[in-house]
Formats: sequence, structure tokens, C-alpha cells
Amino acid sequence: MDDSGDAREASADPQGGVPDPVAMMLDVLDLDSSAARTTEDIFTGASHRMPGGRIFGGQVLAQAILAADRTTGDDRVPHSMHGYFLRPGDASQGITLSVDRIHDGRSFSTRRTQAYQQGVPIFSMIASFEDEDPGLDHQSAVPSDVIPPEQALVGMRSAASHPLSRRLLSDSPIELAHADGPIYDDVPGQPAAHQNVWMRTRRRIGDDPAVHRAVLAYMSDLTIQESVLRAHGIAWSHPGLKVASLDHAMWWHRAARVDDWLLYAQESPSARGGRGLATGRIFTREGLLVATVAQEIMIRVPEGD
Repeated sequence: MDDSGDAREASADPQGGVPDPVAMMLDVLDLDSSAARTTEDIFTGASHRMPGGRIFGGQVLAQAILAADRTTGDDRVPHSMHGYFLRPGDASQGITLSVDRIHDGRSFSTRRTQAYQQGVPIFSMIASFEDEDPGLDHQSAVPSDVIPPEQALVGMRSAASHPLSRRLLSDSPIELAHADGPIYDDVPGQPAAHQNVWMRTRRRIGDDPAVHRAVLAYMSDLTIQESVLRAHGIAWSHPGLKVASLDHAMWWHRAARVDDWLLYAQESPSARGGRGLATGRIFTREGLLVATVAQEIMIRVPEGD
């Protein structure tokens, strides 16, 4: 399949800045279905610019789940997805997303989404959708003794001195506040295989629950790798460090607004063989468990470090 999605400029000014990064994110999530055929569900989308030139994985996650959501009934919502990052994506190019309607049952629907660039797949996902029914209800407790986001933001203002770190923070549609201090330029405190990060969109994004679920997937790829790095006292600025996401799994538990503060509690249970596993739980500020996330990364640290 050829990639028919051309990259669109999203809310960019002539000087190359992004005056409204939230509009940029919403633009790339506004998928086009005009390429759909009689026997195939095909969508195209833009890519937003990234400093390193590679597509942000969270963008593809959000686009893939939105494309699959378009092929299900309004009464069905995503409850889980499992995806593999197959190739690095080019942020200067658009994306084509092909959805296969694998199964539609009485309570669940299963969809497979493949994301393509230049005719080759860069991401493959299987997601399940359900009719929400009443049933058993329990959840893990929210972590205790986590400083509030307003206090965490104070430490973020001067945290990133590296130009790339500053650009990532200023151009991102997501506002982040590390409760344990960020690890952009150095790792504060003792190495630990866990961290807590507050996050929300920089402004309100409307009331469409499908968009809020997709943006939550977008946000779930932010900072989750850091629990692996923090366990070994390694900052993002470490010379020669290479990190790439291999796969991503997510379970939606309860509805929540992504333009309100959410707490992302992350930990890394294992790292070995050039790979690190990270897990995360996303809570509302009131302590409601919204989603659970797992991701494995490839990590390369130069010998001697």
C-alpha cells in the first residue's frame, strides 16, 4: 500500500514556531477518510514536527486508536490496545492508516490498525472495543505523598538548560510537571526505578470523549521510558544514549478529561539485554484510576557508563 497522506502544516508561524501546540496536536488527530475504499477502511493523517525528525510514538498511537474507533458503533469504546513500533517514522511525511474489522460480537469488537509511510508499515496495533456494562469495580490506590502539580511546576521552570529540552517543553501540547524532578539534564537524588509525573493538555480541548481517549494514548508515551533511565541515574542528555520504543500496551479503565491534571505513576520492574520494561498507572487528581500502560524500550548506553 502506498502512503497517500501528505504532511499538513499545523498551526505553524513563518518563523518556525508553534504558537498553539494543542491546535497542532488536534490537527494531526483530525483524520481524513476520503481515501477509504469499498472493501477497506483507510484513513490519512498528518505528522507534527519533531526536533529529531522522527515521529513521536504517541502521535501514532492516538491516530491508530482513532482510526479503529471510526469503524465501531458509537456505543463501543476502546478498553485495550497492543501495538508494535516497527520502523522509525518520518515526521516530515503524513501517515496512512488501514483498519481491519477482525471481529464484531455481542459485547466486543476487535480491530487491527496498520500505519504506513512510503508503502511500508511503521506501526501495527490490535485494539478491543466494548459495550460498557455494570459489573465488579475496584482499583489500585493512588500513590501517597506526591506533591501537587502546582508545586511540581515550580521545579520545572529552570530544570531544562539544554536547548533541545527547552524546545520539547515549550512546543509540546502537553504540560508536564515531574513530582520527583525531571531528568533532562541530570538525575536528582538517588537512582530509583519509579517516578510520578503530572500531565495535562495546555488548554481545554472540547468534550468529545473519543478525542480525550486518543489524547490519553498520546500522553501515555510521554516520560514512561524515564523510570528505566532513572533507575540507573541516566539523564536524557547522557552522551551517546539511544532509546527507542519497541511496543506499547494500554488499558482504558475509566473516563477522564485530559485537560485536567492527571498523575502518571511509573516504574520499571526490569532491564536486561539492551531492553527495559516500564509500566504506568494514570490517575485523576481525585485518585480515580483511569488507565494502565506498559512499554518495552531498546536502550543503548555507551560502554564504560
